[in-house]
Amino acid sequence: MTTSTSADTGSGIRKWLLDGLHRPDLKTPGPHQEETPHRQHAWWQVMCLTGVDYFSTLGYQPGIAALAAGTLSPVATLLLVALTMFGALPTYRAVARESPNGLGSLSMLESLLPGWRGKLLVLFLLGFVATAFIVTITLSAADATAHILHNPFLPTAWQSWQVPVTLVLIALLGGVFLVGFSEAISIAVVLVVVYLLLNVVVLAVAVQHVAADPGVITNWRTALTAEHSSPIAMVAVSLYVMPKLALGLSGFETGVAVMPLVRGELPERIKGAKKLLTTAALIMSVFLITSSFATTLLIPAAEFEEGGKANGRALAYLAHGYLGDWFGTVYDVSTIAILWFAGASALAGLLNIVPRYLPRYGMAPDWSRAARPMVLVFTLVSFAITLFFGADVESQGGAYATGVLALILSAAVAVTLSALKHGRIKVAVPFGIVTLIFAYATVANIIERPDGLVIALFFVLAIVITSLVSRATRSTELRVTHITMNDEARRYINEAAEIHLIANEPHERDCKEYVDKAREAWERHRLRRAEGLIFLEVTVPDASEFTSELRVIGEERYGFRILRVESATVPNAIAAILLHLRDETGKLPNVYFHWAEGNPVGALLRYLVFGGGDVPPLTREVLRQAEPDGHRRPLVHVG
Repeated sequence: MTTSTSADTGSGIRKWLLDGLHRPDLKTPGPHQEETPHRQHAWWQVMCLTGVDYFSTLGYQPGIAALAAGTLSPVATLLLVALTMFGALPTYRAVARESPNGLGSLSMLESLLPGWRGKLLVLFLLGFVATAFIVTITLSAADATAHILHNPFLPTAWQSWQVPVTLVLIALLGGVFLVGFSEAISIAVVLVVVYLLLNVVVLAVAVQHVAADPGVITNWRTALTAEHSSPIAMVAVSLYVMPKLALGLSGFETGVAVMPLVRGELPERIKGAKKLLTTAALIMSVFLITSSFATTLLIPAAEFEEGGKANGRALAYLAHGYLGDWFGTVYDVSTIAILWFAGASALAGLLNIVPRYLPRYGMAPDWSRAARPMVLVFTLVSFAITLFFGADVESQGGAYATGVLALILSAAVAVTLSALKHGRIKVAVPFGIVTLIFAYATVANIIERPDGLVIALFFVLAIVITSLVSRATRSTELRVTHITMNDEARRYINEAAEIHLIANEPHERDCKEYVDKAREAWERHRLRRAEGLIFLEVTVPDASEFTSELRVIGEERYGFRILRVESATVPNAIAAILLHLRDETGKLPNVYFHWAEGNPVGALLRYLVFGGGDVPPLTREVLRQAEPDGHRRPLVHVG
């Protein structure tokens, strides 16, 4: 009989949770993990992966549109389709061209606004990304539950189980990702094809019923003109309620996120992504227009209300009503499957986006690059959101719309700024107009339904606090991924009998600066003049970066040998260079500092924000963490 200790169990659980977390060698540490090649597919297959999110909104969009706009639902949907085809689609086609590696509009904004500005903006927008994707999981699960519980073959008493069943669906989704999710595209293709074909059947039958009973159209027109005095009033009201229909715009950010999966080299990938976005938008536009007319004309308004048979499942209502309960049940199963898989798509999107930004900024624990711990985090958050909204589909619409609109707005801003940066004024003007339209839609949605903003700000606050704590706790990691030296630098090191590096913060870089620094080394550190001194100068071009690739340049000035290097932080760069020289030469390097003046708390803040601070003790701490063996650790001297 064998027994296992708790430590062994803990170790096994930890190993399982962190499976897939690639840790680089300590000589070139950092949070980067090697990119694994994606299995690529035809663009239409990748479109189906996007489509499980985008097309699945047909499960609830017609009902939400009817609740928001009433008899105006078809008119408001037409405006939404116009905004899709002439606003969101051109914007994301431009994003696909300028950010073809799956990082989307956030990457564009990060590059357009370098330094801390870009990173803080990305942190802010990640809150809205989290809102959009998390609420996709919870809303889709809630709507899938509605299709399950409102099926006529199930007892009516089960309809009170909305929250428990939704939580079970979310837990199953998390469980699938914990076990390991593969062949997502193959599953997505089947789900999307079956779902769209069933919708074609349902809508075709619905259109036949409308055509067979012209009085339905007459009644709708009568109600429409009775409620709204003129076409201008109809358009004005439609524009007012359009932000509530923004759920029909979901899927574009996912569309550019999956670009690496499109088969071909970069030009073919960009071309395929544009086909993907355009085809998905055209298909969805046809379904949105048709479904809004069919559901508005054929379903009594009371059925859209809470407790009604069409609440959250308008097309399923038509399927059961016109094609019978057996076909309706098949439709329900297909809808449940694609809605559940839409949650899978959103969870995959989170697992793709978060590790690409926060660990790279040093603003997340190292374990956040592993999928399973993040799956647990996102599942627990989804539980909380489900309980907060009571698993109600319509009430989550505002939060979902806030996330979707904020993402599209950020994409429009990124494309506009990029066009202005490159002097393409004729391109920037129309995108600027699109930006204003989405800004209106975003603000209007937030004013009317602020719960989405509250959730987004909660995510923003959680991300910022976690990021700052993580950045501070990881600040003394050896954050250098690679070191190269030019021939001069290598010659200086090879010719030195012993390695004595004089840390110098460059100012004027004149003769006096180097003479004074050399005299300080000879007098304070008791170095002999015969010992070759090599100055080491680290400058910080962008302290907001967490990791650096170092290129050490050797040069001679006023008879002194100097090693120059740029890095995100001074202490980490010095420590990394010392360890690199030790490993390359077999000699134990020495580095010499003078004591820094000033408040140590202020010095620590300068280190975290500007990459400098009290360099000597920080350098030693980085070395101590990177090299536990004191006999092999490079020596730090302070005088």
